[in-house]
Amino acid sequence: MTTANTIKGIYEVLDDRFVTGRCTNGDGRLEVLHDGSRWAEGPLYVPAWRQLIWSDIPNDRILRWDEPTGTVGVLRTPVGNTNGNTLDREGRLISCEQGNRRVTRTEHDGSITVLADRYDGKRLNSPNDAVVRSDGSVWFSDPDFGILSDYEGHRAESEIGACHVYRLDPGTGEVRLAADGFDGPNGVVFSPDERQLYVSDSRAARIRVFDVRDDGTLTDGKVFAEAKKGVHFDNIRFDDEGRLWAAALDDGVHCYDPDGTLIGRLLVPERVSNLTFGGPKNNRLFITASTSLYSLMMSVTGAPRIQRHR
Repeated sequence: MTTANTIKGIYEVLDDRFVTGRCTNGDGRLEVLHDGSRWAEGPLYVPAWRQLIWSDIPNDRILRWDEPTGTVGVLRTPVGNTNGNTLDREGRLISCEQGNRRVTRTEHDGSITVLADRYDGKRLNSPNDAVVRSDGSVWFSDPDFGILSDYEGHRAESEIGACHVYRLDPGTGEVRLAADGFDGPNGVVFSPDERQLYVSDSRAARIRVFDVRDDGTLTDGKVFAEAKKGVHFDNIRFDDEGRLWAAALDDGVHCYDPDGTLIGRLLVPERVSNLTFGGPKNNRLFITASTSLYSLMMSVTGAPRIQRHR
């Protein structure tokens, strides 16, 4: 352990492993790629396009930043107040349409397929984040954030009465309850070997981890990390050495060792909503924070984009 210190004004070292793990050897400043969203979330790097797309939720649009030219434009609007985005095994866009209360897939011809909008005959709350496992199953969180007001969705009562994480079966299309007991499930991500599912619970200020059984069901979860008072987690992503990086709103970006120790932070001038790795080498960290899209070229690399099912 070491005394907290800041390197280059960006990297706050809370444990020597943040330094020895090369986490502080990247850019010396955050690069602002765009400033003009109302509330930015859902960043996703699309290698085939060499573009970073993200959601501007209250403005009901998905924006795109083009890596070769640095230009920004609108990918699509309206988008049902889309929040989280991911890719499936065929490179198709999977989106959590918070306002439309559904999870959709954008086909290669641009048409939209609804993957999930109900559980047990009841409308979903407001899907927030999704991840696709290498067996084709889609796992997504369903808090009530989008139905609390008209700002990021449409004000409504929850038909389900609780906030869960679900698994969409790739063969049958059935939506199954994967995990419950959350106050506000948010970010979802698999460990690089897909043997664990990590879920951030924003209202509970903690990250839970579940073992994934061979049949795709989960064991009872345990707490991987808890935030200090006043800090809430949003989405989470892994690097290729098993460290977990978490968007922590007013507390920047947290970096956790595989044993759950908070070893460092990235200091960001705005409230951090989401993050993702991208770029040709997958070593560029993209951060959505309040109205802006930031990037940081790093010496660590994101977990492989195509996960392997074991």
